Amino acid sequence: MKVLCFGVAKEIVGSSELILDKDKSLTVRELKAYLNTTYPKFLEYKSYVVAINQAYADDELSVSPGDEIAIIPPVSGG
Repeated sequence: MKVLCFGVAKEIVGSSELILDKDKSLTVRELKAYLNTTYPKFLEYKSYVVAINQAYADDELSVSPGDEIAIIPPVSGG
C-alpha cells in the first residue's frame, strides 16, 4: 500500500510517500494504530485525517491495497 503524506505527516515519516507491506484490507482505525505505533510522533496530532481515493474516511472504512491513501495533518491559518 502506498500512503501519501502531507505537511507535518511528511516530516514525521521522513518522506512524501510511505509504502506499507500489506497485502490485505485493513480499516482506517487499524492504519492509524499502525502509524501511531511505528511513528509515535503521530500521537501528538489527534486530529489528523485519512483520505481514501480523495475522500475523507471514517475509522471503520476498509482500505484495500490498490486504494490511494493520504494522511492529512491538521492545518492552521490566519
